[in-house]
Amino acid sequence: MKFGVIGFGNMGGAIVRGALAKGTLRAEDVNVYDILENKNEEARALGLHVSADDEALCKESDIVLLAVKPQQMAEALGMTKKALDGKAMLSIVAGVSIDRLQAAIDGTPRILRLLPNTPALVFEGAFGLCKETDFTAEEKQFAVDLFESIGVVEWVKEYDIDAVCGLSGGGPAYVAMFIEALADGGVKQGLTRPVATKLAAQTVLGTAKMILETGMHPGQVKDMVSSPAGTTIEGVEALEAGGMRHAVMRAVVVATDRSREL
Repeated sequence: MKFGVIGFGNMGGAIVRGALAKGTLRAEDVNVYDILENKNEEARALGLHVSADDEALCKESDIVLLAVKPQQMAEALGMTKKALDGKAMLSIVAGVSIDRLQAAIDGTPRILRLLPNTPALVFEGAFGLCKETDFTAEEKQFAVDLFESIGVVEWVKEYDIDAVCGLSGGGPAYVAMFIEALADGGVKQGLTRPVATKLAAQTVLGTAKMILETGMHPGQVKDMVSSPAGTTIEGVEALEAGGMRHAVMRAVVVATDRSREL
């Protein structure tokens, strides 16, 4: 299939670069258009075809990825004119429902809404795909293959996409704060900042990989490290006293609520 991308910013670019690196997409099958010429130049440097405008891109593509900011959505879709009618469109536009997308389009495309997160930039993304889609079976498989090449895919109800936003969408910020705090603790105890940050980040990465690859419950991992009357259980008690679990849960809840408000 010919794959078109409207908006070649961080996320749109990351998805394409990852899929090219993994062989899920071929450069000759990708069309790109961005309102910023420097982004179009980046696409050309990758061997991608840069379309004349949004309308031309949709005519030249079988599946189109809408990867623009929410405030640019209406203008971008307006520029497609009738070229999306009968086509398949993926949308990563945050906070914009399928109904709102459909209302902004002149025609009736098939739509699959999803929410990515920034670790897609290093091919370790988490993608929530909406179950409410009229994509064909072939188009669904294309989407799964595309996003699994740069991360993990979970199908969720569209109503729950806001919870995905609050959890994995905002999660990189929460995790980065934890890594920074972990490193701060190391610095306070005498480690240099580079060493503390590297050890903290690798510890988070390794723990996450262990949970994903073994299927272990996070509580099991905690218990493995927490020896009776040992050092780790002292640290666990300090985190519990500081309300870490409640704070993290609240972060997801309030971020989800805000996504629903928007």
